[in-house]
Amino acid sequence: MSVMGGRAGVGAGKVRVAVVFGGRSAEHAISCVSAGSVIAALDPDRYEVVRVGIATDGRWVLADPDQRLAITGGALPEVTGGTAVSLVGDPAGRGLAVLEPGAGIGRALTEVDVVFPVLHGAYGEDGTIQGLLEMAGLPYVGSGVFSSAASMDKEFTKKLLAAAGLPQGDHVVLRDAAGAVCPDPAVLDEAARERLGLPVFVKPSRAGSSIGITKVTDWAEFAEAVATAAAVDPKVIVEASVPGREIECAVLAPRGAGLPDASLPAEIRLRPGVDWYDFAAKYLHADDSVDFDIPADLTPEQTAAVQEAACRAYLALDCSGLARVDFFLGTAPDGGDRLVINEVNTMPGFTPNSMFPRMWAASGVTYPELVDRLITTALDGTARDGGPRAAR
Repeated sequence: MSVMGGRAGVGAGKVRVAVVFGGRSAEHAISCVSAGSVIAALDPDRYEVVRVGIATDGRWVLADPDQRLAITGGALPEVTGGTAVSLVGDPAGRGLAVLEPGAGIGRALTEVDVVFPVLHGAYGEDGTIQGLLEMAGLPYVGSGVFSSAASMDKEFTKKLLAAAGLPQGDHVVLRDAAGAVCPDPAVLDEAARERLGLPVFVKPSRAGSSIGITKVTDWAEFAEAVATAAAVDPKVIVEASVPGREIECAVLAPRGAGLPDASLPAEIRLRPGVDWYDFAAKYLHADDSVDFDIPADLTPEQTAAVQEAACRAYLALDCSGLARVDFFLGTAPDGGDRLVINEVNTMPGFTPNSMFPRMWAASGVTYPELVDRLITTALDGTARDGGPRAAR
């Protein structure tokens, strides 16, 4: 395999983008699929792509261009082999270095202009790689350390949204559920059960793609559901079911100054016989499980309310670059609309079935234009913590 050094070999005006994918989380495969779509959308006349895969054990590799980045016949993709590389921590290095066998970090591989961390879940969407990239002085797509961490943790997402006056459903937090500290997290007192009602959704606090989530319709199932969630994250969220339509809205950082832009909302409609929007319905059997209305069949007033709430959530969590905000739209006791925020995703899926790019396509922004805008925003140093990168 040839190894590039510095900026040699890059065509005039091309931007070198390190697309980082895979990772150590349970969402490894979905990250690979998202990355495949992003790479395919990058204009080769404008961008040079450096494919950086992170294996499930945390190894960084320069992935082979033939690496399969799609779900094929139900088989999930996985980062396996490739040339071992490491991010250069010194900002003067601005990129990656080859790891020489038995000799640690060896020769420089390439400088990088910008990083697109198409990573979902722990060690990717939770502020960890964002901190690493900050230390390395590399521009990157998406939210910064604090916003990524707060948005990944459902408990703190809810707290920040509540502080901004944005509504969520009722919930209970179980800490150290895997360690079964006192009180026993598999047991909710009668008052909590009465308040939450049934069904409830038992979720890992810091995970996505519906991994580790159980819909509980009988309290006899609760202990097993907590164990399933705790196997992913020791902090578990128990959420009351919120009746209503599942509505999503995509948000982008503005071009320059101003408020963020919101897409037309979309609706996810489960087909008969599909109980809820789990991992299989999202990624393995989407064609048979759900219908997507893009845009959603909403009144102008409902559309405006969803877009406004999505932008408020984006700002409340100090997001940058992009986010997808998920809602339930139901009926309030007075007969009006009840809009409840479910989650905020700072690096939503970019797979062919993912709602984020499809909502922007319905709003007039094609997939290539969307990816280009995200990279341009990152390179421009659009405010990540209230000011340009150089001022930090």
